[in-house]
Amino acid sequence: MGRKCLENDTKCHGRTNMALLADFFNFNKWFPTLATCQGIHGTNGEVGCIRYCSGFSIPSNNVDDQISSTTISWSKEILTAIDHDQHSLSYEILESNIGFQSYVSTFRIYAGGSECRDCVIEWSFTVDPVEGLAFDDLVRKYDVGLQRMAQRMEASFENFQPPQEISISQQENHGPKNIGKTQ
Repeated sequence: MGRKCLENDTKCHGRTNMALLADFFNFNKWFPTLATCQGIHGTNGEVGCIRYCSGFSIPSNNVDDQISSTTISWSKEILTAIDHDQHSLSYEILESNIGFQSYVSTFRIYAGGSECRDCVIEWSFTVDPVEGLAFDDLVRKYDVGLQRMAQRMEASFENFQPPQEISISQQENHGPKNIGKTQ
């Protein structure tokens, strides 16, 4: 079993980064090698929700080399914990075609970092050995991914507006008029 913790300083504020990471079904916006990330179960950002991810740089674990070169790598991942106060979330891979038998990952955001930076994004993960994939190679891929993810978050920081909660009481919301009625 391998364990690793990667860190990257970022200009973004911790709350903003947490809001971006908590968008569990849209991780492909931030992680550069994911072609697809979409919800398949539950409510986005709530413990127990499941996402489908595909198109990342870890090759599928397919015995036929010809098929492997054209097979899209995919995984189904479940959000196992989220703590907005502590700026952390954890998830694990339920199933995949990339050879991970056991994979648990945690993102944590905390204040600090080098000068001119507001926070640090920490990405730690534990994974059982994967046939044909050296642990150090996996760490390098994740480290590059984390650096690029932080860059994307920084670039979007200037335009980011956290979603506002809108509460409409039943008395105020009478719904659209004349829908489905013929005049």
